[in-house]
Amino acid sequence: MSQTAFNIFSFTGKIKILHLTWFAFFLTFVVWFNLAPILTEIQASMGLSESEVSTLLILNVALAIPARVLIGMATDQFGPRRVFSGLLILSSIPCFIFAFAENFTQLALARFAMGFVGAGFVVGIRMVSEWFPAHQLGTAEGIYGGWGNFGSAAVAFTLPTIALIFGGENGWRWAVALTGLMALVYGFVYFASARDVPEGSKYFKSRNATALQVTSRGDLWFLLLMKVPLYLALALLTWRLTNVDLFRPVTGYVIYGGLLVLYAYDAMLTLRANRQVFTGEVPEFQRYKFKQIAILNVLYFATFGSELAVVSMLPLFFANTFELTPVVAGMVASAYAFMNLVSRPGGGMISDRFGRKSTLLILTAGLAGGYALMSVIDGGWAVWVAMLAAMLCSFFVQAGEGAVFAVVPLIRRSLTGQIAGMTGAYGNVGAVIYLIIFSVVDSSTFFLVIAGTAVIGFVALLFFEEPTGEIGEVDEDGNVTMINVGIRASRNTDGAMA
Repeated sequence: MSQTAFNIFSFTGKIKILHLTWFAFFLTFVVWFNLAPILTEIQASMGLSESEVSTLLILNVALAIPARVLIGMATDQFGPRRVFSGLLILSSIPCFIFAFAENFTQLALARFAMGFVGAGFVVGIRMVSEWFPAHQLGTAEGIYGGWGNFGSAAVAFTLPTIALIFGGENGWRWAVALTGLMALVYGFVYFASARDVPEGSKYFKSRNATALQVTSRGDLWFLLLMKVPLYLALALLTWRLTNVDLFRPVTGYVIYGGLLVLYAYDAMLTLRANRQVFTGEVPEFQRYKFKQIAILNVLYFATFGSELAVVSMLPLFFANTFELTPVVAGMVASAYAFMNLVSRPGGGMISDRFGRKSTLLILTAGLAGGYALMSVIDGGWAVWVAMLAAMLCSFFVQAGEGAVFAVVPLIRRSLTGQIAGMTGAYGNVGAVIYLIIFSVVDSSTFFLVIAGTAVIGFVALLFFEEPTGEIGEVDEDGNVTMINVGIRASRNTDGAMA
């Protein structure tokens, strides 16, 4: 396999897999974000209150927190082809239920279940990492993530018009159902067309499917600490749903207790999966530093977490700030996600060329400045100027996401799904927290809060160590394969990720 060829217009070999996979991810975002562009029509049709609307937005991202972790584990065990196909097919079910719901409770439960499709991103990260060498990985993952993320922009731009074409107050139902049908059909197409690894390559499975494996005692305690925010975000969600009377107080207390028990069980599985750090030394060739993952988690909290939150609220923000119609507001707001086509691949490409850490530092600083700029948008601005400000901000957000996932697959290939799952889950933790903040503050404060978290990410990056050299993977027969993870080293070797 040539290490230099990267003809994006090809449809053979690794480029074919890239195209098949980014489009699968694209459809998961179409399904996941078919709510925001037609939220005003749903609100009018179903008679929803403002509190119920904000609850639907939060529910839309909630389940993706545990789902990304679970799907990451499944991907490492069963391969991305089967997992991605199954996820697309199953996601169509809650999509159809939401489309034909008759009350708020049905809407809420279906929306919560549809959050599971948000885990699709994790699957493709592993798939792409199997097919591309390290020095092309940032670019390939950026194209995968950016073109796939564009699903949220495409649906914002087209779904209100599709709803109008169907006509009547139920036009939104048929528009939503159409997105579910697309996911259902493509799930079978992907299963028939994709394969997990290039011919002659080996698919390295995680040696423990129940928890992420680390390589030192200190990293084990660090891992247990980094799991806490995942459960806190679900507790915050429960608190929010109790406040809007979707849950009774006693139900909330039961869920809080269940989350404590679940964390204890998770911690037990993590300790069991990492017995080797207590019973003996982990071989040097398999060691990595968990702080790399922790810092990437923080960065994805600020980047993808803010993107999810902003994409969910931006159509309403533009409609209320500039008194636009839902169709026009959706088109204007889609400019934010539209930048995914170039900015996320751009972030990965810059990272491949100039280094992982320096790229992340620059993009994170730009992220903070971009949201500070958006915090001063008001009705006195020209709409086109506000749209340009949103696009400038989104460049740093999405390029930062591309730069983060230029690193994730280089830490440990056999754990790529789990690492991507945890990092991706932190993105959803960020979305839940940001949306809860949005429900109690004005838009200006909301954008400033995101800018503040980006500053925290910048400080964390100062302690980041870029992956270099080689790391070893052990197959099921005990054979060791050394894999180059440094950009320069990979340029002179052959193999999917050598």
